[in-house]
Amino acid sequence: MKDKWRISFGDLVIGDIAKTYFQRVFDKNWASEGDNVKEFEEKFAAKFGCKHAIATSSGTDADIVSCAALYDYGANRGDEVIVPALSFVATANSILAAGLTPKFVDIELETLNIDPSKIEEAITDRTRAIMAVHTMGKPCEMDAIMEIAKAHDLKIIEDACEAHGATYKSKLAGTIGDMGAFSFYTAHQIVCGEGGIVATNDDKIAAVVRSVKSHGRPAGSLYFDFQRIGFNSKMNDLEAALGLEGIHYFDEHFNKRKNNLYKMLELTEDLSDYCYFIKEEPYEKVSPHAFPLVLKDEKYNRDRLYKYLESKGIQCKTLFGSLPTQHNAFKFLDYRYGDFPVSEYVGKNGLHFGMHQYLSDDDLYFISDTLHEYFRKIKK
Repeated sequence: MKDKWRISFGDLVIGDIAKTYFQRVFDKNWASEGDNVKEFEEKFAAKFGCKHAIATSSGTDADIVSCAALYDYGANRGDEVIVPALSFVATANSILAAGLTPKFVDIELETLNIDPSKIEEAITDRTRAIMAVHTMGKPCEMDAIMEIAKAHDLKIIEDACEAHGATYKSKLAGTIGDMGAFSFYTAHQIVCGEGGIVATNDDKIAAVVRSVKSHGRPAGSLYFDFQRIGFNSKMNDLEAALGLEGIHYFDEHFNKRKNNLYKMLELTEDLSDYCYFIKEEPYEKVSPHAFPLVLKDEKYNRDRLYKYLESKGIQCKTLFGSLPTQHNAFKFLDYRYGDFPVSEYVGKNGLHFGMHQYLSDDDLYFISDTLHEYFRKIKK
């Protein structure tokens, strides 16, 4: 990765803390879920101010087990979970994997998050939850979403996979709703290689999630007593070793990434005629997951910009696209192109690149210079 990309999406440097926890695994000859995972859960809960943190094998599995927990609260197979039309595919896939149906709602262009004003019209008598996805680390408008959920007796699952440390009105993303899902993939703030966590302050939900992630047997039991739908979604102790180091350095890494994001926004401020950039409101703290941009006019050609940035060694990804109408995987749900105009526009005109803690000021200036070069050529 380092040989190909000057600017990669994320990076991992394994230090002495992780190596100490690796040694615990070697000494015990036990790499499955064990002492490291337990300590990781405890330290994550303490760091993020939640009562329970239940480790899973991925952020996707964190979403899956959260959705499957809804069966203990009256959901039946095929019932609906509202989810934004634009997000990483794990959100909709997790709903389907749990045996439920994604009910898509369009997003806001300014936030890239679900549009609260469009949620109620999507609610039916089979709706059981709202999945609020904090896309690109920007918190959703949780007050509005919580009000809707309360009025319709719906659970709220927060997908905070890209939003480690983000806050909404002084509350940490992932701890506001009933359940919060986190991911520890390499591009994220805390890195385990893979891995995830479900955060909750509800004792019953915690017990259900622990059961679901271990084949549906009672939490803590190894016996064959399967009480509900379940999966094998456990984290292992090697992954937890990396996560424990990530928690130790969380504030340092968060602040470095945040400074990188602010610097990048400053360097590209004069490109606001060409692009929509992420914005931080006074009542929130955006998590510096990555640097997203959406072109203000299709004539600026997202695909050409994508290829230009990658030719300069800047690793890029698109901004997901409208899952129900721009990806064949969800064609069977019978949505039509045009049903989600904002998501579809972002899908055609958006991209993002890494903003991690290992980028230097020279790297940031290089990205800025490359973007400016591209738009200068467009003007000609």
